[in-house]
Amino acid sequence: MLLFVDNLTNVDFSYLHTERGMLGETWLASASLEGALDEQGMVCDFGDVKRLLRHFLDKELDHCLLVPTLAPNLTIEQQDDYISLTWAYGTDKQLSCKSPAQAIALIETTEITPESVATWCIAQLKQHFADSIARLDISFADETIDGAFYHYSHGLKKHAGNCQRIAHGHRSRINIWLDGAKATHLEADWAKRWEDIYLGSDEDLVKSDQHLHFEYVSAQGPFELSMPKSQCYMINTDTTVEWLAQHIANTLAQENPGKTVRVQAFEGLHKGAIAEAKT
Repeated sequence: MLLFVDNLTNVDFSYLHTERGMLGETWLASASLEGALDEQGMVCDFGDVKRLLRHFLDKELDHCLLVPTLAPNLTIEQQDDYISLTWAYGTDKQLSCKSPAQAIALIETTEITPESVATWCIAQLKQHFADSIARLDISFADETIDGAFYHYSHGLKKHAGNCQRIAHGHRSRINIWLDGAKATHLEADWAKRWEDIYLGSDEDLVKSDQHLHFEYVSAQGPFELSMPKSQCYMINTDTTVEWLAQHIANTLAQENPGKTVRVQAFEGLHKGAIAEAKT
């Protein structure tokens, strides 16, 4: 008998890509379990399945930086409860990160894909299910987005939870209206501006050359990140979705004087902020 749970939860994270660098991502997670029926006539209690899988995904993937440990051009050092890494990618780009170990998921694979991460998750989770479970499957999928979207990474040092991690992110849609009319050209333009971007706050920037170097200390510990300047976008506030929506609206209002700009900026799936501006 097969038990399935579609769209169990979603995970927001960043990961290292061999050509594009650090990408913010959002995946929908689904699962299935195959096994014999127990005395209740169940393969496994739905409540137990949801609780276990959500806890694992929240702890091990959500708001983490996913690192393919078998990839070339990657160096990783772990000391005490901290991980430092350097990643060379593309033709001549490099990034580095140092953070508490809980913020980085070391995935034993050469490339981060929905399939490789699912395989890793299954290997970690098998021991947590009864022997009667003959097979566990986990799958990840992108949200279907008809319009514009971008991948961004960031960190929120003032956040009380895992958003404080300096390298986590989202795959997010964006809707823009100009004087009440849908402005798909502006949506596409902004998606291009924030394609594979790291969003940095001015107050976290400690050094600027060909790379931008960010540092801060939050409740979880000290964080450091160095990114190619060409893949960073700086704003003078924190990078909460509320501030991001307002920044986009303000910028587009300046570029479209006399027009009312309304922005719906998503943060991953089904959540975000709406802001308006006019000059």
